[in-house]
Amino acid sequence: MVLGAIHHFHEERRIRLLNRYIFPAIGFIIFLLIWEVIPILEPSARALLPVPSQLPHAFLGEVKSGIWLICVAESLSHYIVGLIIGILFGIGVGILTGMYKSLEAALAWVIRTMRPIPGLAWIPFAILWFGVEQGAAIFIIAIGVFWIVFFAAQAAVRNVDRELIEVAKAFGFTSGREKLVKVLFPASLTGILVGVRTALGQAWMAVVAAELFGVAGLGQRMNQAASLLATDIVVVYMLTMAALYGLVDTGFLLLQSRILSWKA
Repeated sequence: MVLGAIHHFHEERRIRLLNRYIFPAIGFIIFLLIWEVIPILEPSARALLPVPSQLPHAFLGEVKSGIWLICVAESLSHYIVGLIIGILFGIGVGILTGMYKSLEAALAWVIRTMRPIPGLAWIPFAILWFGVEQGAAIFIIAIGVFWIVFFAAQAAVRNVDRELIEVAKAFGFTSGREKLVKVLFPASLTGILVGVRTALGQAWMAVVAAELFGVAGLGQRMNQAASLLATDIVVVYMLTMAALYGLVDTGFLLLQSRILSWKA
């Protein structure tokens, strides 16, 4: 029986290893090989899409010139500031409308009117208000982040167990501030963080849109490369954004696990 249990444990461990590392690696390698051989089957495709073997040289060229680091620094500054502004406003307004039905009713038509407007539609106003400067990019990113976090926070507060609020009242926590600090915010934190994590990805998509109209950063560099048909450089910056998002998302998951450790 003991040997059987040990064998079962090692079998489960082997399966987890395969599913977590081996199979994904194999799938990615096959994807790269297919991508690499496409020009062999269709030579004209190389002019439209670079193959993986071209990318290291293009990446090193961008790094050596210093352009890559400058673009990453510019985009990260837009991303971080826009993300923080959007998150803070989204959480604040979401919690307040979730707590007070009268405020939710007062803003209902405003939200229904503004929510369907895509972030890209605000670009002309961003240019008029901020010029082709960092502020315009931050504005576009913050708008995209705001709606995601707002709805997540509002829903999380609404879904807090009413019994918890009644218990809080029984202990004398009757003011709005006390209920928020002692009950609503801790109980809704998991749902809010789900919205924040979604916003991390949305913000990166907004970075490209915000920088395509001329603000310095990854999006601007991609646009410049595309105009010169330098598709290898375009892909380098696409992968750069994917890598940066992966690092941000991984860091956020680690932070989230620490924040929510009290729930374990």
